[in-house]
Amino acid sequence: MGAHGEKIIDYSLFDARRAGFKKALFIIKEELLPDFQEAVFQKVSQYMEVEWVFQRLEDVPQGVEIPEGRQKPWGTGQATLAAARVLEDTPYAVINADDFYGREAFEKIYQFLKNAQDGAKLDFAMVGYYVKNTVTENGYVSRGVCQVEGGMLQSVTERTHIEKRPEGIAYTEDGGSTWNALAPDTVVSMNLWGFTPGFTPALEENFRRFFQEDVPQNPLKAEYFLPFVVNDLLAQDKAQVTVLSSADKWYGVTYKEDKETVVNAVREMTEAGVYPAPLWQ
Repeated sequence: MGAHGEKIIDYSLFDARRAGFKKALFIIKEELLPDFQEAVFQKVSQYMEVEWVFQRLEDVPQGVEIPEGRQKPWGTGQATLAAARVLEDTPYAVINADDFYGREAFEKIYQFLKNAQDGAKLDFAMVGYYVKNTVTENGYVSRGVCQVEGGMLQSVTERTHIEKRPEGIAYTEDGGSTWNALAPDTVVSMNLWGFTPGFTPALEENFRRFFQEDVPQNPLKAEYFLPFVVNDLLAQDKAQVTVLSSADKWYGVTYKEDKETVVNAVREMTEAGVYPAPLWQ
């Protein structure tokens, strides 16, 4: 993406470090460790503490049998749980490695986590983006559509097919037979969350329930999605989630045609002085 071979994750780490984060914990597949060490660790570990944990198919609750033929791990909820077990008593932010969030997002989530404190409810945050800033010209995307009241998240619903259409942004749930309009300023989640250590027991409990309720219905493809856990806590009134709005444009390479847009955006930000070149120097 960058002129010196930087990847999207490099810019996220740079922004996180600049915001105040001191440590990065990667959740990776074990077979990707050599590539990760070469592409990320050797560069970034000079500037911030870097660790990694593995997301494994076989890391399931005691007594659970892995369905025959299942090949992929269990989703973003399992990945977050693997990290949370290592972080123990530390508040943390969660991101996708292949999404470009922007400097403001990391500054806001860091400031929130500095003061986050669980009380009667768990105290979480989410950086919300306007859906108009998160769609691509080259196809459809999956986004968590948020219901927000008074700056607090009420629910997040995964919409797996959102696209820019001639009449505006809309989503379909039936393969395109019918479309539901989304206002351009609808808040969506890009999986940039801020959690306290109190989240770990909920992740563990919901993971067990996932195997009891969801896996039997779809043993080879069922996924333990992180937003589902948050939704469950909201429904039970066990958590509050502050929505930190970002007017920044999201960038990502959902389709190969998106790459040129991201490269151009990074170049413009670099020329404007938002990022140095090379990034790590």
